[in-house]
Amino acid sequence: MSTLTNRRSSAVRTVAGSVLAAALLVSTATACSSASDANHAAAPATTPSTQGTTPATTPATPTTSDTAAPATTPPAPPAPPASTPTATPTARHTTPPAAPPKATAPGRTQTLVDGSTAEIRAVGNQNYVAKIVHDGAVYGTLETHDSDAGVDFNDMFIVLSMDGTVHSWMGGGHQGPGTFKLAGGWTAKVTKVGELHYRAQILGNDGAVNGTLEANQQDAGGVANGVYMVLSTGGEISAHM
Repeated sequence: MSTLTNRRSSAVRTVAGSVLAAALLVSTATACSSASDANHAAAPATTPSTQGTTPATTPATPTTSDTAAPATTPPAPPAPPASTPTATPTARHTTPPAAPPKATAPGRTQTLVDGSTAEIRAVGNQNYVAKIVHDGAVYGTLETHDSDAGVDFNDMFIVLSMDGTVHSWMGGGHQGPGTFKLAGGWTAKVTKVGELHYRAQILGNDGAVNGTLEANQQDAGGVANGVYMVLSTGGEISAHM
């Protein structure tokens, strides 16, 4: 009685274990089937197809046929044609060298009787130039040409001698034509030759002509024994010691 009961109990336990084992196998098979199905469903999203396009992040590798290797040495310039003649400059295209500037002698300044100044400088060949300047303005120019020069500036008379000295004075003029006594015992005989052209003969005590002043289109000046004389183109003559 007790033995049969035990066998039934064992049989029941065996059947129950078999049922439990079958249930576990079904559960395991279901789980494996679910995992396999899940893997098959997710595969297209995680594994790129070999027939798809290359991702944008992977740059394409150029082939040797598409990309040329950079040149490391620049090509040499072509040689000039052998037939090209070489230009030869001629003498007429040659520019002569510039001549050095002509040296000028240093000048000096002298104050005149009316307060203006004479700027004097040598110009060569024992000749001189004197510019008459007042308040920065040049009023006139005297220049010796192998003889003394003189000018009448509004009753101020100026003589530039051949040695570069300047003498000026005011007034003492005589209006020609006519004969006039001058400083130093000289006598001047003034005659009109033409328009703006007068001549003055300088006479000594014996009446002999010792020199002549010719004012033709410009005033004239001279020196006789330390006496300075000016004859203007208007016929006025003045002398000063």
